[in-house]
Parts: sequence; structure tokens; C-alpha cells
Amino acid sequence: MKKLVKKIKYTAKIELLSGLHIGGTNTSMAIGGVDKFVVRNPVDMKPYIPGSSLKGKMRSLLELAYGEHKNGEVADNPSSHCGALFGVSASSKDSNAHGSRLIVRDAMWVDTDVNFDKTDLYLAESKTEVNINRITSKANPRTQERVPRGAQFFFEAVLNVFEGENAEQYDKDIRKAIALLEDDYLGGNGSRGYGRVRFIGLKTESKSVENY
Repeated sequence: MKKLVKKIKYTAKIELLSGLHIGGTNTSMAIGGVDKFVVRNPVDMKPYIPGSSLKGKMRSLLELAYGEHKNGEVADNPSSHCGALFGVSASSKDSNAHGSRLIVRDAMWVDTDVNFDKTDLYLAESKTEVNINRITSKANPRTQERVPRGAQFFFEAVLNVFEGENAEQYDKDIRKAIALLEDDYLGGNGSRGYGRVRFIGLKTESKSVENY
């Protein structure tokens, strides 16, 4: 087993530039009410962005950028960009296979000066959209919850670097994934304007194993 050499922590704030919908549990549904709710912390009911959503989007964008998304074949190669950073599947027979080098935390709500008191839902808005059947022209309105533009979340990720590994390439790929995400979208309905984000004040902190 390779020796852990250091950990690099990435921190930033994620600001929403348009409404964000990442689905949560529909605990109740009233007639004429919201059909799809956002994921929330059950303790304080504040929205958050799951680390799995962030990490999955970062990986998928990198796979597209490097052409490593064809049926998962290239991405399961531990020598590929995404395979090296995000790991490969447990079923891989490659002797160099390993787990993910990147840990992405849940991005929790950040209190700011933005006033959300006028939103119709707690720290959220309801967005009604109408789906038109192209054959019958029948309208099917649906309402879902979105975290509104201006909300911020705390981003934290930790990169584990083992002996003999290329930390500089890992860093380049993480920053590339973040840049790609800023010009893409997070969550659902991105082609309809949802989920535009930007990362503010990205910082790194490196600690060798001897510092622990």
C-alpha cells in the first residue's frame, strides 16, 4: 500500500447566479402545492448542496473534457485523468486500481446580507413551469422549489496525495473541473436556466503527514 504524503484542502464559497434545484424528500404534498422540494438539513431546514452532487458533476465534466466518458471504459483506467483523481470501480482488474483521491464535503448554507424574507418559501422560491404535450397541446403545470439567486454555500474538498503521485496534475484537474462547472450548471434543469454558479475566493492549504 502506498504511503500518504499530504492532504490539500480546497475552500471557497459557491454563489448561485440563478435558481438551484437539487431534489430532496417530498415529506408532504398539498393539492396545488410544490411537487418537488430541494434537499435541506433536517436540523435547521436550511438548503445545502450534497457533496455527491458536486463531485459527480465535477467528474462528469472532466470525463467529457478528456474524452473519458465512453461507456466508462477509459474512466475505469487508473492511468486516465479521472481514474487517477476519482478512482475506478471496485470491479476493475487493474493492479493499479484505487479509490478516489478527492473528498468533497456537503456544501452548507452560508448566512449573508441577502434578504430572503420576501421569498414565498423558507430560504427558497416556488417556480411553476408548464409542460406542453406536443401532440395534444395539453398543458401540465408543475411547481418545484428552488434555492434563489444570491444564496451562498461553503465549499470544501480534500485531496489525498500518496507517494509517487502527481499532485500538480491533480490540482490542475480540480481547478479545471471547477472552471468547467462555472460555465455549465449544477443540479437539475440546467438547460432551462437553473443551477448557474460561481466559486468565490478559492484557496488551498497543504499539510504533510508530519503536520498531523
